[in-house]
Formats: sequence, structure tokens, C-alpha cells
Amino acid sequence: MSYPSIDLARHPLTTKEGWRAFVAKASPEPPRLLALKDWERLDDVEREIYDDGRRDFHSELLLVATPDVRRITTVGAKLIVGNRGKQLGRRGLIVSGPSGTGKSTSITLLGKKHQIDLERRSPGVTDRIPVVYIIVPPAATPKMLAIEMANFLGLPVTSRDSQHSITQAVSTVLRQVRCSLVLVDEIHRLDLRTRAGAQASDQLKYFFDSISATFVYAGLELQEHGMFSGMRGRQIAGRFVTLTTSAFSHVTAAQKDDWAKLVATMEQSLRLHRHRSGTLIELAPYLYQRTGGMIGSLDQLVHDAANEAIDTGAEKITKKLLDSVILDTAAQEQYDLQAVPRQRAPRGPR
Repeated sequence: MSYPSIDLARHPLTTKEGWRAFVAKASPEPPRLLALKDWERLDDVEREIYDDGRRDFHSELLLVATPDVRRITTVGAKLIVGNRGKQLGRRGLIVSGPSGTGKSTSITLLGKKHQIDLERRSPGVTDRIPVVYIIVPPAATPKMLAIEMANFLGLPVTSRDSQHSITQAVSTVLRQVRCSLVLVDEIHRLDLRTRAGAQASDQLKYFFDSISATFVYAGLELQEHGMFSGMRGRQIAGRFVTLTTSAFSHVTAAQKDDWAKLVATMEQSLRLHRHRSGTLIELAPYLYQRTGGMIGSLDQLVHDAANEAIDTGAEKITKKLLDSVILDTAAQEQYDLQAVPRQRAPRGPR
């Protein structure tokens, strides 16, 4: 057995090196489950290496093609094609919705598919950076956004450089490397109702106007955060298509079937020795109640339980084990609220 490799020089997704690694990374191969007799014969060191491989696999985010993910990647791809070669009249995409509904997953998957498609059509091209991915920093200023762009590209800028010089350098390089897709995450940090937010929005608009690329913004419930407020908001609304992500619903038979299929896909990814296939599908209604239909919460619940099953030696997921997993506060609060029995109204006099 070989020890798992560890990349100590891991770059964040907001750098060209980190993005390239993300694009190049294939879906993780499920580790092979040993036969029961071979598994039981492992010594302590071999067992730890084997278990670490399974834990790492369970902890990888499982990119499930939910209806929202499919819709965002499909619409985004069509916008990119429609914007090709256009300097004027381009349209962008806004992805808005609650936390844990797959916004960042969707836009990064869109970017990955776009870059892979370009590389397939133009093999051997090494001087192109087709996709830029940035995260809006807290209390962002126009200069901070320009620096985020520069940092992704690896441009040597400092805080002493003027906003204008950084902006010009970024715009020039983005045109030179033929960038065709710019992904801006956490856009809700720009509140157009404030002066700072409006100015930062103007900086993004400058990039939008000066680079022949499709721009995609993603953020939390953007209508409530003033994204479409005032003159600037109306301008954004006229240039961007808006798609909204949401939690899964679990009312109609079709919705329940979609949820069960999602749970089944996750169950198939488990690498446990004593887990009975179909257990999680039977628990699908409970899993919905527990997570409120949030894909991020479901991913955490199932894979945390799987790794706990490895740690304890149980090697299977049960409802009792799922009950013991501590979820994010939002999911836990809504589940606790459902668990509180409704008090009966006092009977009136007969």
C-alpha cells in the first residue's frame, strides 16, 4: 500500500494556478473496498492509510447535477456563445439564492466546463487564461476589486499603486490572454445603496465594458441586498439574466422522487464495509427534514456520518448515527423547530 500524496503548495481557487488545478482535476476515483478477510488482516499502519483514503474520498464535495446546477450551466453556456465577438450588447448572468443551495458550485462548474471545452478545441495553446474567478472581499473598494483581479492573474501590484494603473494593467492583460468568462462570487458584499458599494460596482462595470467576456455574479439573495436598487441596479437588471437557486422541495411525488434520486447518488459514493444499500433511500424523508432540502447540508450530513462510521468501526450509517452529526446552524434550527410538538389549544367549556 502507498501513502496518500499531500499537496503542501495548494493554491486557492482565486489564483490562476489554483483554478488550473481545479480544471485539470478529474472526479475522484472511489477507493477500492477490500474483501472482508483482507480488510480484517490489515495492521494498524495499513488500516490508517486505507481509512484515510476513504475519509478523503467521502470529504470531497460530490458535484451532483441538481436541477439548479443544470439550469445555471446550460443558460451560462448559451450566454457565452451568444456573447462571442461582441463588444456591445453582451449579457451577463446573476445567480442568487440562499446559502447552501449550490451557487458557487454552479458557477465554478460552468467555468470549468467552459475552459475544458476551449482546451479541447484549441489543444496546445498555453498563453490563454479563459476564465477568471474572484471573491468580493468584505467592504470592497474599487481598488480592492482591481487587486483581486490582478492577484488572480499573478500581476505584481502593491497597495501603493494607483487604482487607475492597476485597472489598466488588469484590463490590458485580460485582453491579451483572451479571457472570455469572469466569475465574481460573494457579490452580495457590494450594496449599491451605499457609496462604497456603488463605486465598487462601477469598477466591475468598467471591466465588463472594456473586456469582451461574459460576466457571472453569484451572491446571497441579491434582491434583498440592493443589487437592483437605483440607477446602477436598473442598469445591471437590463444587462444580466437572473437565475435563482433554492432548496429542494418535498411536496409532490415528482419532487420526492428527485430528492430520493439525489440521496441514492450520494449513497452509491459511500465506501463502507457494512453499509446496506438502500438504507439512506429509506431515510430520504428524514434526511429532507434534517437538512431542509439544502444540498450543502445534505452533503455534510451524509459524508460526516460516513467518516464517523469509519472512525468508530461501525462501517455503516444508521439513523442514530445521523442524529449525532452536528449540522450548520440554519439546518439545525429548522429541524429543531419541526421537532417541537405543537401544543394543543385548551378546550373551551362544554
